Amino acid sequence: MRTAPSVSVSSRGAQRIHARHPWVYRSDLGRIDAGGGDTVRVLDPRDRLLGTALYSERSQIALRMMTWGEAPAGLELWRARIARAVGYRESLGIDATAYRVVHGEGDLLPSLIVDRYGEYLVVQALSQGVDRLLPDIVAILVEQFRPLGILARNDPKVRALEGLEQHVTVLYGEVPQQVGVREGPVRYEVDLRRGQKTGLFLDQRENHEAAARYASGRVLDAFSYQGGFALRLARECDHVVTVDISDESVTRTRENAALNGLTNVDARAGNVFDELRELARGDERFNMVVLDPPAFAKSKGALPKALGGYKEINLRALKLLRPGGYLVTCTCSYHVDEATFGQVLYEAAVDAGVQVAVVEKRMQGRDHPVVLGVPETYYLKCLILRRLA
Repeated sequence: MRTAPSVSVSSRGAQRIHARHPWVYRSDLGRIDAGGGDTVRVLDPRDRLLGTALYSERSQIALRMMTWGEAPAGLELWRARIARAVGYRESLGIDATAYRVVHGEGDLLPSLIVDRYGEYLVVQALSQGVDRLLPDIVAILVEQFRPLGILARNDPKVRALEGLEQHVTVLYGEVPQQVGVREGPVRYEVDLRRGQKTGLFLDQRENHEAAARYASGRVLDAFSYQGGFALRLARECDHVVTVDISDESVTRTRENAALNGLTNVDARAGNVFDELRELARGDERFNMVVLDPPAFAKSKGALPKALGGYKEINLRALKLLRPGGYLVTCTCSYHVDEATFGQVLYEAAVDAGVQVAVVEKRMQGRDHPVVLGVPETYYLKCLILRRLA
């Protein structure tokens, strides 16, 4: 009979585990007696048990810790942690029918994503270990939620790093092409199969509400995707201009504006960098500008160029603001930490010849938990700034 799969780690790997970081990189592995997707016993250089983990034979993140010490990592653990994650969301009193139910490492369920869209669930298995366990996880989700359908959005590029196929598949029940959901007072029609991420960017929900507290007059929403900020702010403003490079996203923004009976949303297709420069040349000014770009720095090597991009768009946005106006500016690049982002914004303000004050420092919604000591879980930074003069 085969012994339980195991992997030993170096002293450096053991230190990471003792510090409760959930990832061990391939460079810190020692002896391997396991196959890709196994749940393994993790041993230190002296063969002492450190815990259990999901093992990947392809990814640079070779171990994703499930437990520390002697605790087992069977299906009962998955069931209990999923139930705990659901209970936490219920405690938040989320005023929406679309939100994140399981946030991977943030819920001690590494590489598993589960989002709820009304009566439907969308899951992502982002490692070999979770991919193997997916039938059991789906059974647990059906038991917990009784959904009408569960869709696997297993199309992220990260799956290729795990040697896994990219696909979109119905795992349970039936899932329609379009699903109607609500976020606060705003309704959306969401394409779960083709929309970004799992359909919507659910991590900005609380920042939409925060921005609405300061919105008035004319607003510019740049990198607007399907109009998450714009549709919420339009209820507080005279007029909202949105800009996104995707014609499909612009069409979706217009359709969602009509769905909500909003006639003051002007959705435009265009390159945001070009549009900001063009607007600055004219006389148009705004009471609020929202910048919610995609991740400019998807790797550490891309950081210098990314910082230049963040500085340029924020400089242009500050020039477009009326004195007393608000800039809601975001980065979803993990490699851009809060201090670096703040420095970029300061330099942009200096070059724009304006002074700004910090009104709020914000991050991803509470249904996307940030774990202390695991900086990779803190990816979304959002600052609300006020132009003083």
